[in-house]
Parts: sequence; C-alpha cells; structure tokens
Amino acid sequence: MDRGLILGGVIFGLLLAMPFVLPLMGAGYLTGLIIKAMLLAIAAISLDLLIGHGGMVSLGHAAFVGVGAYAAAIGLENGIENILVLLALTLAVTGLVALITGSLALRTSGVYFLMITLAFGQMIYFTLTSLAAYGGDDGLTLWSLATLFGSDVVQNGGGLYFVVLGLLLAAWWGVFRISRSRFGRVLRAARDNPERAEVMGYSVSRYRLIAYVIAAMIAGVSGLFVMQHAEFVSPALAAWQRSGDLIVVVVLGGLGSRNGAILGAFFIVIVEEVLGSFIHEWRLIYGPLLVVMVLFAKGGLSDLLIPRAAGGRAS
Repeated sequence: MDRGLILGGVIFGLLLAMPFVLPLMGAGYLTGLIIKAMLLAIAAISLDLLIGHGGMVSLGHAAFVGVGAYAAAIGLENGIENILVLLALTLAVTGLVALITGSLALRTSGVYFLMITLAFGQMIYFTLTSLAAYGGDDGLTLWSLATLFGSDVVQNGGGLYFVVLGLLLAAWWGVFRISRSRFGRVLRAARDNPERAEVMGYSVSRYRLIAYVIAAMIAGVSGLFVMQHAEFVSPALAAWQRSGDLIVVVVLGGLGSRNGAILGAFFIVIVEEVLGSFIHEWRLIYGPLLVVMVLFAKGGLSDLLIPRAAGGRAS
C-alpha cells in the first residue's frame, strides 16, 4: 500500500474536517492561519516541481506569486470582478513572464541559473515597486474583492477556505501525476544526467522550460488567492527573501516527496505563529530550530513520518 498516498489522505482529511472543528476554537483567526499555510503550500509545491524533480534551484520563484497577485489586483481595479476571468488572466500573465525569463535563464545551469533567477526576480520586484498607480512601494489595498458570477462565496472565510483547499488538492495531485508521467521521468533524468538525456533524444531545455512555466503558473494562482485572502498586494510578495522562504519550506518538508511541501508549509507557519506569540525575537529560536531539523531530518519531515523505501522513492 502506498504510504505516501495514505499520509496525503490523512492531511486532506484533517483539512476537510477543520471548518467543522474550528467554530469550537475561534474560527476566524485559525481559518485565516490555515488558509495562509495552504497558499504557502501551493507555492512550495510549484517550486518543488523545479527543485525536487527538475534540479533547478530558483531564487526568484516568489516573483511569480507577486506577478499573479498584481495581475489579478490590476484586473480587479479595472473592473474585472469574476474570479474565473481573473484566474485566466493570472495564468496568462505568469505563463508569459515565465516563458520569457525561463527561455533566458535556462541557457545556464547550477549556480548561474540560481543567480539569473535571482536577477529576474529582483527585476520583477522593482517593476512592481514602480507601479505608482497601484501603490508603488506601499502596496495596494483592495476595496472590493473578486466574486464568482456575482456571488461572494470566494470572499467569506468558509467559502474561500474550501476553494483554496480544492486548489491545494489540485496542485498536489497534478504535480504528483506530472512526476510519475513520462514527462516527469525525463525531467528527473535531465536532473541526474542531462548529457545522457540529450543523447537519448530528449530536448532537455524544452522539458525544463515547460516545467518552469507550469511551476510559475501554479505560483501565480497562489498569488491570486493571496490577494483575495489578504485584500492587499505588495511588492514584498516578490522579494527574494520570499523565494528563500519557499526553498526552506521545500527542503524542510522533503525534496521531491509527495507531501513534503505541505508538511513544510504548515510546520513553518505554525512554528512562526507559536514562537511569535511567546517571544518578540522569535527568529533567535527559529533559526537554530531549522538547523536542528536539517541536521537530524535530512530527508525532511516527510521522511520522519514515512521513511523512504530502500530504492529511495519519495513518499
């Protein structure tokens, strides 16, 4: 029996049950916290497609979260209220930006790829800060939110919770299916030995570019719902530090594992919230805690819960 699938089922079962438990525990605050963790998990799942399966370490991935959030916010400010139209706009814009930047970045590899993605991420960040009509450095507060055919179901806490949960499930299952498909096998082969993959007749650069665009579009969807949840967008969403946070989430959860990005996201959000409620300088504890986790859980949280099989297959 697939233990990774069982763990995923338990995670989503708990998330599905939460709205019925939360009213007993202070629904508003905890619902918002879980939505925040789920949105972080969606962005982390998209990055894990690049790092865990493609071996492409990007330090500018959060830029696509920012692009998605701003594309939706600008569309909303210009009278587009249907969230499905905003979703299509977000996918189109993030996909186009990823296609352009990825075509250039993927001419490099290794540390050079990391640095060029950082450069593109910073370019996007400063582009967003220059949008004076949409708040510039201060960000943009939204006075109205997207609707679903005029309904506010995607605005209230409960409705938005289930929409984000559905998106998390779709991202989790979609990336897993990609990783187990022929495309995913070629992507991993290119990660492990690109020269051999090329000799076998596969265009490594094309496969990597497709993965890069897919990951960017998933991150953009996360940005759209960050906007909807926070009712605010800011260039800080695209800052390189946010990309670093996503890398921490992916590594902490377990690179290339089925449930690692979700486990890492919830761990980070919960630890930050708990430590922040006890001590102002919570990062003094947070940093060493991450070091301990990396040292003693080298396969990530996913491996702690479900150790990899002898063949090293991700859970």
